[in-house]
Amino acid sequence: MAGRISEDFINEVRGSVNIVDVISQYVSLEKRGKDYVGLCPFHQEKTPSFSVNPDKQFFYCFGCHKGGNVYKFIMEKEEVTFPESVERVAEFANIPMPQEYQEQPVKLNPLMQMHKEAADFYQQVLMTTKIGERGLEYARKRGLDDDLLKHFKIGYAPGKSDLLLTYLRGEGYTDDQLAESGLFVKSQDGRLFDRFRDRLMFPMSDESGHPVAFSGRRISDDPEEPKYLNSPETSIFNKSDLLFHFSEAKKHARKEGHLVLFEGHMDVISAYKAGVKTGIASMGTSLTQQQVYMIRRITKQVVINYDGDDPGQHATERAVGLFKQAGNFDLGIVILPDKLDPDEYVKQYGSDSYQAAIRGAISTTDFFLQRLKKKYNLNNEREQVAYLSEAVAEIAALPNPVEQDLYVGRLAKETGVSLDALKVNLSRARRKQRRVDQHTSSEVLPELAPLAPAADPQPVTRALKAQQRLLYAYIYSDEARDYLTVNGFVFPNPEYERLAKFWLNYIETHENVSLSGFLDFIPEELQSIIVSTDMTGLPGEITLEELEAQVRVLNLCKIDDEIDRHMQAIADARRRNDQTAILLETQAILQLRQLKLQEEEAVSDRRKANQG
Repeated sequence: MAGRISEDFINEVRGSVNIVDVISQYVSLEKRGKDYVGLCPFHQEKTPSFSVNPDKQFFYCFGCHKGGNVYKFIMEKEEVTFPESVERVAEFANIPMPQEYQEQPVKLNPLMQMHKEAADFYQQVLMTTKIGERGLEYARKRGLDDDLLKHFKIGYAPGKSDLLLTYLRGEGYTDDQLAESGLFVKSQDGRLFDRFRDRLMFPMSDESGHPVAFSGRRISDDPEEPKYLNSPETSIFNKSDLLFHFSEAKKHARKEGHLVLFEGHMDVISAYKAGVKTGIASMGTSLTQQQVYMIRRITKQVVINYDGDDPGQHATERAVGLFKQAGNFDLGIVILPDKLDPDEYVKQYGSDSYQAAIRGAISTTDFFLQRLKKKYNLNNEREQVAYLSEAVAEIAALPNPVEQDLYVGRLAKETGVSLDALKVNLSRARRKQRRVDQHTSSEVLPELAPLAPAADPQPVTRALKAQQRLLYAYIYSDEARDYLTVNGFVFPNPEYERLAKFWLNYIETHENVSLSGFLDFIPEELQSIIVSTDMTGLPGEITLEELEAQVRVLNLCKIDDEIDRHMQAIADARRRNDQTAILLETQAILQLRQLKLQEEEAVSDRRKANQG
């Protein structure tokens, strides 16, 4: 962007959106009191500590301590500059940018920009060129019409070894940038060649919809070539952190209430064609803990529809385990007949039948019981006992006793075993399950180690708490601000003092004053202090007596710091055997303790007067 965005436009855009609506595009929020809460998108957690205040239009995480207004959220989540965040929010609000900014697209990381241009290039080749007809013919055979090709930005990489290379060099990229992108391979003599050749190209996008990698489907019948060829990991692409179609599916998940998890991107595309628009898939790899947490930030309702063959069902078992470790998911399982994958099922049975299969997803307990039946020969008494033992253990893990009784009753009917006997086994299994829960609840499972640890909070000392209270009063009460200013009060913490001066300047230079607007007025490093101070549940009003009491608390803390300094000086003097210094420092400490006693008596007298 050229120039500077006007403050009026910044205020207009911020005032036209509700921060809850914007953040809901990234995080599943639930109303709790006057705030909305959810899992923090900036660090992994099992218990929600991320809060959004619709009245004051800002967010704060009590875990990692990130906070700010809607622009700050977009800057953090999308990793963009402030002007770029204004443009993103304006786009969300359908407010056109001023003319002088419309001509300048948002700048991306060079590698991300390169992948965007590569995706555009591949699709242009597929849809509009003679050389792309081979890819288009293959796409048509796979049932990919123009709408699907455009929605998923599918393209074609021709068989030539330097077509993309030549194009991107012409766009000004250096060979070092090209080599770093993963789009090319380097020969032994150092020359670059296109990595993807004669392949249908599927862009893999990050959570914001930016292409960061590709998966190329072989068109030829050459068995020497891998069926699918994926981008290597780069500085912008980690396959463990990416889910195919996630940026688009999460929009539909807001309405549908769930996501559908597939094994591969062709399953996602086939399901989309069949009307299931909430499909996502991991990229040529097993589901990871990071991906589970990405999903949980959007929804807790997930339908797993892996392939119907044995490897697909084993993968389903593993995925269910990951979701259970992350906690509080409502899972459904779709098992397609005849070991079909979703793509095959849609082609054979049609869209309506497939949508019905998704709606009819079974519970994870039903899934495991069905798997157990296939594992054992129920006509053999010993194997039937083993089956019942495992089945009851699975049922005992259910949190709802009613569900447990229903499943045990079903087992009794299926096997002819006494219901009373099964209930005895269920009670034993419950006790065992409780011991397991108690053991694991105090442990952090290795697979659930956070991607980014929450920041260590600043210790909430008496001095810091008093300053938070005074800063809150300084912002929200004209009388408190006047009292502190007239009495020459200075915040001991330099950052709090800077904020007080910024606030004074802000209210003197702005007609429309708001805390959300103030966040745009101050340096980025100070924003979280304001938000955390406001979100800690401090009382809204403060009396003159409380102001004086908080100032006295700070005076007491200052005296304690002085005493500690003199105590250290005495220790140093003793090491030097300096008796004169020891005497002087001791006298200073006695004077400070006398002063502290006077301050404490004043605080006590004030408290008694208030109680009287």
